[in-house]
Amino acid sequence: MKIGCPTEIKPQEFRVGLTPAAAREAVNHGHSVVVQTGAGLGAGFTDDDYTTAGAALLETAAEVFAAADMIVKVKEPQAVERAMLREGQLLFTYLHLAPDPAQTKDLLASGCTAIAYETVTDAQGGLPLLAPMSEVAGRLAPQVGAWTLQKANGGRGVLLGGVPGVGPAKVLVIGGGVVGTHAARIAAGMGADVTVLDRSLPRLRYLDDVFSRDFRNRYASADTTAELVREADMVIGAVLIPGAAAPKLVSRAQLSEMKPGAAIVDVAIDQGGCFETSKATTHQDPIYDVDGIMHYCVANMPGAVARTSTIALSNATMPFMLALADKGWRKACEEDPHLLNGLNVHAGQLTYYAVGKALGMDTVSPTIALRS
Repeated sequence: MKIGCPTEIKPQEFRVGLTPAAAREAVNHGHSVVVQTGAGLGAGFTDDDYTTAGAALLETAAEVFAAADMIVKVKEPQAVERAMLREGQLLFTYLHLAPDPAQTKDLLASGCTAIAYETVTDAQGGLPLLAPMSEVAGRLAPQVGAWTLQKANGGRGVLLGGVPGVGPAKVLVIGGGVVGTHAARIAAGMGADVTVLDRSLPRLRYLDDVFSRDFRNRYASADTTAELVREADMVIGAVLIPGAAAPKLVSRAQLSEMKPGAAIVDVAIDQGGCFETSKATTHQDPIYDVDGIMHYCVANMPGAVARTSTIALSNATMPFMLALADKGWRKACEEDPHLLNGLNVHAGQLTYYAVGKALGMDTVSPTIALRS
């Protein structure tokens, strides 16, 4: 199979879909790899690194898309990239279709087969290709939130850890999954007073058993959420429903009850965000103010630490990428139901129910699509 990796073109996206190490593995499996010139520079990989690994360089994204049987990326294809996709071509990347009807319609129209990193599962019920970026985003969230809280950025001017004689900031993390746990650990490590909310009692018991010395946890009832949002200096949104639009857990009306200059960090913004007032921003212009509350809603947070993120993502995606290349997508998905769960689009059909529900579109079972 010919595997193609274009340069990411989403604003301030510095990651790359294939590391030189992943390219070498694919070549060793008997596949050919084409990489757009300069694709890896943002993550610290030179063109020479790729050619040494056995990949060929192509000047433009159009050449990469035209040459490749499978496109491997990081972020969802932008409009100009979607126009390059063709019938029968395989796309393997993050898609986040639920809040993005334009992308969904373009992928359906292209006739391609699209497998989304974020809905591939594992035997434990986890999301193995989303997890590494969730870990990165979770660890970044308190860091960028602390910056957002600085007075020069419109925030309250509160130091997360306080100082002797001055109490620490209160940080509320909504969601106790991978993002939330990593965010809480880092915020607590910075000295903040941290509380995690979740609706899963088994998850709350786990957090209490493992992290009770670091942070508290509470059950996420509407009343408790409203109470703790009012008290917080920073609220981190870390709620995920796989493949679906994120639930809106904090309303605009509740902003008026928050402390002036408090910070909101919405890590769920890729799926539409879990605050009513959330809208996607970029690293170039990451913060905006709504009713005196500072919002940080960058849709590709891990892109800020591109080298760490690229290597972590490639470590997770490489076995699946090789399976798709070695066996073809049909056989690979037949043999691995967890990879089949990643199938979102095939030959003009939407194959992920949660996306269809969010967008009001018809879906077919991925099993049916596999056999069609």
